[in-house]
Amino acid sequence: MKPQPVFPTFAEALRVWLRVGLLSFGGPAAQIAVMHREVVDDRHWVSDARFLHALNFCMLLPGPEATQLATYLGWLMHGVKGGIAAGVLFVLPGAVVMLALSIIYATLGEVPIVAALFFGLKCAVLVLVVEALLRVAKRALHGGAAWALAAAAFVALAAFAVPFPIVVLAALGIGYLAPEAFAAAAHGKAKDGPPALLDALLAAEPGRITAMTPTARRAGLVTIALWLWPVVLLMGTGVYGDVAWFFSKMAVVTFGGAYAVLAYVAQEAVQHYRWLTAPEMLAGLGLAETTPGPLILVLQFVGFLAGYRDSGILGGIGASLVTLWVTFAPCFAFIFLGAPYVERMHDQPRLRGALAGVTAAVVGVIANLALWFGLRVIFAEVRHQPIGPAAIDLPVLSSIQPAALGLGLLAAVLLFGLKLGLARVLAICAAAGLALSFLGA
Repeated sequence: MKPQPVFPTFAEALRVWLRVGLLSFGGPAAQIAVMHREVVDDRHWVSDARFLHALNFCMLLPGPEATQLATYLGWLMHGVKGGIAAGVLFVLPGAVVMLALSIIYATLGEVPIVAALFFGLKCAVLVLVVEALLRVAKRALHGGAAWALAAAAFVALAAFAVPFPIVVLAALGIGYLAPEAFAAAAHGKAKDGPPALLDALLAAEPGRITAMTPTARRAGLVTIALWLWPVVLLMGTGVYGDVAWFFSKMAVVTFGGAYAVLAYVAQEAVQHYRWLTAPEMLAGLGLAETTPGPLILVLQFVGFLAGYRDSGILGGIGASLVTLWVTFAPCFAFIFLGAPYVERMHDQPRLRGALAGVTAAVVGVIANLALWFGLRVIFAEVRHQPIGPAAIDLPVLSSIQPAALGLGLLAAVLLFGLKLGLARVLAICAAAGLALSFLGA
């Protein structure tokens, strides 16, 4: 009889998911990197292949893929309660910080000390994104077809502004039609060595996913009902009804994350609803980029200002909570309804090839995010330069920010050279950013 693998308890998983939520700065690429470091590299709970398999499915869904990935992995490990806990703890720290910053912004304006702390964090996160890119590329790209697809995805996004869903769906189709061209790694090992704990558990209990499916299906249907209930209840109640309806629509069309729908949200929130001004919208995005949790939390800032201008701070808090609910509740429904079937089908060759194609494209997506983020951290000005039928972002070299470059190099030394832990790197860089602000840098 095979020995039962020693599996993390629910309490142990809660602590890790809270840690992931607290450390998830810098947008989806950095958040996925934090999650990978915690559950694959450091604890070997999940193998690389299973982590990427889950990520590929989440990339196909509307909404914040990092939140859905946490929910998916939490469900795999501890069922519905694990999925709820992982998803909630991933969002909760950032939501609390964003609410506090929204109140400060609405009542006091921008606070220099907070901005300085977040500036240091942002520079450290840039290095973390680069590390994630290198790690994922090394482990996910096997063979010329995968490298070519990753490069094509990067060029399509960075130079031709091809919509994110089209890039991912094209990769899915290519992988499905030519599964033999993509060497998708087998499940089972987080690194060289024994199987990852989750993979060992699933091998010891082959019927585990099938047994978990009915409960997940019921949870998904209940979540849909709970998501739509406040939307119906608030219809016709002025600002709160508008907030519930508008952000519910965003929850089902936000393919590609916050950047993909930011222009539409800004246009509707600023020009149609007049909840905030264009500069305030940009300020909200800046806050969302430098707080933990998914970047889509910028919608929480918009919802808060809508409620605040209607009925003060309490109104802002209420509208903020409505925004959070209608934005994130669908994430749980999508995972609970879809993940069991994706898990049970992943051994089919064409599906494995399709998701391996998405894996290759994801490398290009992360590279594009790293470029976008890096240019705007290191340089104060970036131009969108047309080149024939394409257009690329080019930095204005004279606008280089020495403080940002210096903090980025510091983070690189701490992370790559001294091999310090993620929390220590972020803390040191945040403190350095604060010190530079006091020195007038």
